[in-house]
Amino acid sequence: MSVEGTTNRTSRGVKADPVFRLEGLTKTFDGTLIAVNGVDLTIHPGEKVAVVGPSGAGKTTLFRLLNLTVRWSSGSLWIGGQEVGTLYGARLREVRRRIGTVYQQHNLVPRLRVIHNVLAGRLGAWSLPQALRSLLRPRQEDVRTAYQALLQVGIPEKLWSRTDELSGGQQQRVAIARVLLQNPEVILADEPVSSVDPTLAHGIVKLLVELCSDFHKTLVMNLHSVDLALAFFPRVIGFRDGRVAFDRSPAEISDDLLTDLYAGRVTGVPVQDSLHAIAEPVGSHTPILRPQ
Repeated sequence: MSVEGTTNRTSRGVKADPVFRLEGLTKTFDGTLIAVNGVDLTIHPGEKVAVVGPSGAGKTTLFRLLNLTVRWSSGSLWIGGQEVGTLYGARLREVRRRIGTVYQQHNLVPRLRVIHNVLAGRLGAWSLPQALRSLLRPRQEDVRTAYQALLQVGIPEKLWSRTDELSGGQQQRVAIARVLLQNPEVILADEPVSSVDPTLAHGIVKLLVELCSDFHKTLVMNLHSVDLALAFFPRVIGFRDGRVAFDRSPAEISDDLLTDLYAGRVTGVPVQDSLHAIAEPVGSHTPILRPQ
């Protein structure tokens, strides 16, 4: 049975609301530069979805729309069955707390100790006095919670280390531990392995997939590495020129389909449309052909 078939229903057999539902979602910059272009997409609870495509395709902008850090220009976005276009203030913050993001550049404070960066996952739920108290002297309960999160990502011994003393791979594990403390319903991972050695990328992607399976989280990951997407995700979305080029299982993705995605020959999407895409960070490894 597919992931979608086993995770988008409640215990009573009633179909749950999608985590994300996009209808005609569009984002333009300066009124002319189209980053996301009329996207229709549905992602159900518990799904593991990889998004692949060339640099400049609009993938990072799509993720910024999903985590509500960027406002769309037109179209509609539902999160957990709630149309979020009219939400502001406390109601918008509440929806944002249900979405955790792992970024390419980690977004850690280098000079802080690891425990403080991990506990930052609680900031959305803490008052200002609680946050300041944690920074000065974490409660034993919080210390234990941070330790458990680091244990789950494989580096519990780094609890009291300075973050800038860690390797790139270890810092990304700290970022994952931080999002675990946030305890979101869905984790968006935007190029989480682009800034680490390729030999470490496999382990980090595997870790995220396994953690989301263990804790019943939805995972959507933006990847430059097609081989990792095909190896770990039951659903792969090809994205080019701000549009969904294909949405298939790995078994349905051919070498020709991938070549067309990266060469700009996707059906219905002219090559010249790429001139309107927003530039994104270029990864160190972007395979064109499916690995043999």
